[in-house]
Amino acid sequence: MTSTGTSTGIRLHAPAPGWAISADVVVVGSGVAGLTAALRCEAAGLTTVVVTKARLDDGSTRWAQGGIAAALGEGDTPEQHLEDTLVAGAGLCDEEAVRILVTEGPDAVRRLISTGAHFDTDDEGDIHLTREGGHHRRRIAHAGGDATGAEVSRALVEAVRARGLHTVENALVLDLLTDADGRTAGVTLHVMGEGQHDGVGAVHAPAVVLATGGMGQVFSATTNPSVSTGDGVALALRAGAEVSDLEFVQFHPTVLFLGPDAEGQQPLVSEAVRGEGAHLVDADGVRFMVGQHELAELAPRDIVAKGILRRMLEQGAEHMYLDARHFGTEMWEHRFPTILAACRANGIDPLVDPIPIAPAAHYASGGVRTDARGRTTVPGLYACGEVACTGVHGANRLASNSLLEGLVYAERIADDIAAERTENGLHARVPAPVPHPEKPAYPLLAPEARFAIQRTMTEGAGVLRSEESLARAAEQLRRMHTDARDALDENGKTAEPGVDTWEATNLLCVARVLVAAARLREETRGCHWREDGADRDDAHWRRHIVVRLNPDRSLAVHTTDTADFPPTRQHPSAQEQ
Repeated sequence: MTSTGTSTGIRLHAPAPGWAISADVVVVGSGVAGLTAALRCEAAGLTTVVVTKARLDDGSTRWAQGGIAAALGEGDTPEQHLEDTLVAGAGLCDEEAVRILVTEGPDAVRRLISTGAHFDTDDEGDIHLTREGGHHRRRIAHAGGDATGAEVSRALVEAVRARGLHTVENALVLDLLTDADGRTAGVTLHVMGEGQHDGVGAVHAPAVVLATGGMGQVFSATTNPSVSTGDGVALALRAGAEVSDLEFVQFHPTVLFLGPDAEGQQPLVSEAVRGEGAHLVDADGVRFMVGQHELAELAPRDIVAKGILRRMLEQGAEHMYLDARHFGTEMWEHRFPTILAACRANGIDPLVDPIPIAPAAHYASGGVRTDARGRTTVPGLYACGEVACTGVHGANRLASNSLLEGLVYAERIADDIAAERTENGLHARVPAPVPHPEKPAYPLLAPEARFAIQRTMTEGAGVLRSEESLARAAEQLRRMHTDARDALDENGKTAEPGVDTWEATNLLCVARVLVAAARLREETRGCHWREDGADRDDAHWRRHIVVRLNPDRSLAVHTTDTADFPPTRQHPSAQEQ
């Protein structure tokens, strides 16, 4: 079948593909979700290509400090894990999706161990489990003390290389290819650097798995690496897929405070530090979380982040402190060596001084809307990991559920793709080259727009939000979009194609959706905190906000009941933004 381009007719301005390769499956992303999906697809006999934006081990997974939550300990059960997850999700979790996670999770972790991942053990040789916020039991498996993500990444990368999977590194995915029936037929991408593949090319495949991670770089300060620019969500939107719950961005409560002007990726101080007994205190040494929640410092992350912000506002302070001086040298050096090194590299010795901390953008609970098998609303397009919205996290992710979600749902995606091949004769659809019109449908922004977007989002759509701040942010983002669109429509001018401009354009795309959803949700729920809104309002807002991109580049926004969360069809729009 020949290609008609993306299903909405919207794509980034880029040169026509100069090379192409074919496969049964292309997996975009090399974190825990992407590599797990790729390995399982390959094991099922599917020809699999892994595309990653940097190097195989440079994604968000390697930065995960805390661990993987699963009911592995004596006396713990999936049902207890489910209950903690539902409470943290503030009424918006899809219970069936959570049940899948907690039920299939323990065996998924064991399969990860059989792949080669080594977790810390106790004196009896059992996996050592710790606690984090929102968990009522010790169920967090960790590695290297506070280097769980690095160990998981190492094991999966080694497995991918040992099995000889075809990988394309330093490649920014651009757009989805579809066949004449609107079904997925591959992706276009730009490879940065010299090698077997260079410049803009294509991977032709009937199944595409998005595992591109998060979008933390939409804010000025984040724990996310520089590659987390929302590329997967933006691609899915241009392809006609639905995204959901993008207003629920989790701000990690304890990020090392490096000064008011610090930008980009900031060092994380794992929640596991609080799980081992560290206290949140103000400048006077007062534990301000006591009395705010039964779990105090170990309350769910949205509650702790709000508690920190409230105290900062009350005292006019730029940060609070995490006091773990009582840990002693052995605890710090063996349990938290990565955090200890990061603190000392920035002139802080946690053995002597409380650690200055403040919330920073950490994890997107929303993303590309999927069903229980990872299928999006575009046939053949799947999503898993942080780029996806499976319904597991609801309005606020429970600590250390993210790596587990990547494992569980990546396996389910691979199984679905393999089953389709068996049942329906999955075959590679090789699309003809996408026509290259003089006026591309989606205008590009200049690279410097990235910083303007980040400042706008931090000021207007950060931890504290209001109609006034969000309206101001929406207007600034609208102006950026319309100025670029009008210049393109009127005289065909757009910024020069390139990695920096594509990233800035993707950031603007996801920022517009996030702000539109945050304005619509006039309540405080989970990690969405409206200063001018009512407290959690289940009567009116126990609903999901779903967004897609119209062919004219406007946003179609509607809400759906929690009972209807798993997508089954395209929905009509209810509001244009």
